[in-house]
Amino acid sequence: MRTIKEINEKIKKGQAVVATAEEIIELVQKKGIKKASEEVDVVTTATFGPMCSSGAYFNIGHSKPRIKLGGGSCKFNGVPLYCGFAAVDVYLGVTALPDDDPQNKVFPGEFKYGGGHVIQELVAGKDIRLEATAYGTDCYPRKKLETFINIKDLNEAVLFNIRNCYQNYNVAVNLSDKIIYTYMGVLKPKLGNANYCSAGQLSPLLKDPYYKTIGIGTKIFLGGGIGYVAWQGTQHNPGVKRKDNGIPAMPAGTIAVIGDLKQMKSDWLMGTSMLGYGVTLTVGIGVPIPVLDEEVIKFAAAKDEEIYTQIVDYSSAYPAMVPGSLGEVNYAQLKSGKISIQGKDVPTGNLSSYSKARQIAEELKSWIKKGDFLLTEAVASLPGAESGYALRPLKERPLD
Repeated sequence: MRTIKEINEKIKKGQAVVATAEEIIELVQKKGIKKASEEVDVVTTATFGPMCSSGAYFNIGHSKPRIKLGGGSCKFNGVPLYCGFAAVDVYLGVTALPDDDPQNKVFPGEFKYGGGHVIQELVAGKDIRLEATAYGTDCYPRKKLETFINIKDLNEAVLFNIRNCYQNYNVAVNLSDKIIYTYMGVLKPKLGNANYCSAGQLSPLLKDPYYKTIGIGTKIFLGGGIGYVAWQGTQHNPGVKRKDNGIPAMPAGTIAVIGDLKQMKSDWLMGTSMLGYGVTLTVGIGVPIPVLDEEVIKFAAAKDEEIYTQIVDYSSAYPAMVPGSLGEVNYAQLKSGKISIQGKDVPTGNLSSYSKARQIAEELKSWIKKGDFLLTEAVASLPGAESGYALRPLKERPLD
């Protein structure tokens, strides 16, 4: 029906019609797919949840005299960074912990502060304590550096997350007779609760299940600023089973994303502590879906009751990598507050904030309508189900 170039021309003129993924559901119900696809140019999608495979790289600038951090060590507020790049290029992972964190020695550990919290504080404009040591060379003679840094003074501060925005995910439960602590939150014994983590009918990759419009180079809302899809994310697994509507019924695709941390906001990048598990970063992502044809609208209009996922036991099956599930449920059932598992009514909880996802979808919509956000043409597609791209477990081999 239309091209991204044509949509961008309408955006520049203030004529583009933009709807959130929630609004497009209502519009299709009222007017049908054909009429909705004729009226709407862009659909905005969003999610806001914990995303562990995230982090940021920095160039801190050269000290006087110079110091070579490569091969040495560097900490921000006591949290270690990876220094194996060059003199003053470093990377901070969101799950990194201070050396003195007791972790799970006193179980369950509280994990009060880590890499995700440092990133949130940097984005908030707070001063961060930098401590570094090096072995010294003729051209980089300094061996120790202690100072305060601020994000506005760094040469580069770039959010680079290698696995975000999971396309669907498990519902986590606990069949054992003791409480367990997981990245899916605290799970009560004997099916005491069921936790999930998705925006469902607002979530980006669920609204473009075959990655027809989301690809490498797609411009997105990332952490309150502008970002881009850089590659498929790690564990990208498009070949899983799908329902008749094409939507995966279990964890599938992922994206790697990148953007200027200096443009972002701490409201949309929040350090998060997971009791008994560790630290992470809760990330806000919004993805525009250009309405190129009726098929795009058909997928974008999928409702919570049409999107299914698997119930998995995290006390035994998940850690042991036992395949299968305890059944499947749709997101309307999950959002109702309880689901039925093995004949028992089990209360549900969402680690992903639907209200925050709704805010992101609305914010992205306003950017587009004001002409502040143009769409990009993906330079390459994400690997699809037909590509043979699949998630493979570690092939363990005995050491000599």
